[in-house]
Amino acid sequence: MSKIVNLGLIQMSCTGDVQVNVEKTLAHIEQAAAEGAQIICTQELFKSLYFCQSEDSNQFDLAEDVTQDGSTVQTLKQLAKDLKVVIIASLFEKRALGLYHNTTVVIDANGDYLGKYRKMHIPDDPHYYEKFYFTPGDLGYKIFQTRYADIGVLICWDQWYPEPARLLGLQGAEIIFIPTAIGYSRPEEDSTYDQSWQIVQRGHAVANACYLAAVNRVGFEADPSFALPESHGNLPGIGPKGESGINFWGRSFVADPDGSIVKQASRDQEDVVICPVDLALIEETKKLSSFPYRDRRVDSYGDLLKLYSD
Repeated sequence: MSKIVNLGLIQMSCTGDVQVNVEKTLAHIEQAAAEGAQIICTQELFKSLYFCQSEDSNQFDLAEDVTQDGSTVQTLKQLAKDLKVVIIASLFEKRALGLYHNTTVVIDANGDYLGKYRKMHIPDDPHYYEKFYFTPGDLGYKIFQTRYADIGVLICWDQWYPEPARLLGLQGAEIIFIPTAIGYSRPEEDSTYDQSWQIVQRGHAVANACYLAAVNRVGFEADPSFALPESHGNLPGIGPKGESGINFWGRSFVADPDGSIVKQASRDQEDVVICPVDLALIEETKKLSSFPYRDRRVDSYGDLLKLYSD
């Protein structure tokens, strides 16, 4: 028998005004719920511009209390309860003075705070200087049992590694959600990078016989620490006024246990994606395909605990 659950993915552009971003996100959540979404996920760090393009200690002022008593969490709890939806929301957590995390909270459809996931893999690349801001997560990989499905959560850079998705799959994740902020940050990049981004995540869905939903932001955001002459033009990673920055490529999507894309958002427009998924397909896939778990040779994987096998 089918077990249909409607997912809602909130893909949007952001401004430097936190309140504007919050109000727009809340409105999109309400829109998604009105269109039938039952589990709704934001993009990574939806309250602000992606501030990690440069190292600026003033940005720590954006961080907040991410507990069930935090102000943003309280707002989301009430909204989830009113709309009877599960909300997955990405926030900048201030755990203590000088200790910050990139964190996602999960709130159930009755408004209960189910917990949070802290981003484990932290990049340190041009335009993605996250190690300056975020301490790696210490909560591990866990499943949240919501009203509509058992879900796992990862965040952006986690999506490139097979191990986190596997650990969620082993715990019975029916859907893995990945709030994301990724785009073209160098003029020499072309469409192959976003193809790789999508392919590796579709592979996680196949390898673990589950659904996967990646939620990206969209639009150009300038790097506040650097600018280029206007003559460089509007290339990947270059804004219309010649600014250096990131062109976020959108393309939020849902993949099914076969790795097929069920639904995908625009590359360059804001979008509220409503996508029905049939959780019964997970059981059917696991019955017909033994490779996800039955034939694993866990006795041979010891080198995975090493950084590199010399």
